[in-house]
Amino acid sequence: MPARDLDILNAHPRLRLDKKAVARVIATLDDHREKFLGGCPDGELSLAFLTDSKLAKLHGDFLDDPTTTDVITFDGQPELGVAGEICVSADTAATYSKNNDRDFSEELTLYVVHGWLHLAGYDDLQPAKKRKMRAAEARAMKLLHAANAIPAFNLRR
Repeated sequence: MPARDLDILNAHPRLRLDKKAVARVIATLDDHREKFLGGCPDGELSLAFLTDSKLAKLHGDFLDDPTTTDVITFDGQPELGVAGEICVSADTAATYSKNNDRDFSEELTLYVVHGWLHLAGYDDLQPAKKRKMRAAEARAMKLLHAANAIPAFNLRR
């Protein structure tokens, strides 16, 4: 597959990230798409790093649930060259990683993986499907670790 167009928006005022490192996450997943239901559809992919409040607004506007969440994925129109959009909350990743003794960069990368897997066709609304998604997340994170492709995210205080 040719390299996809990737639009990365960092709309979090305190988040520092390397866009090339983030792009490497998507490229690595795309390179192994056959292991994940064929992967995220071809086409332009948008990835937005947001605050809790910005993601909660999207959650309310589009899903009628104004609570905070970790990831929202919007399907694209592959026939028009648009794969979709992944919106992740850096605040939720920071809170979760702190409260569960997890690495912040790993947690935020997991949110990107989770969104990519949604676009690939995974679902987590029913227990059996959620188990399949969690297994796919674990495989993807293992793959990213093996490729040394976990970005170093930094959330300044």
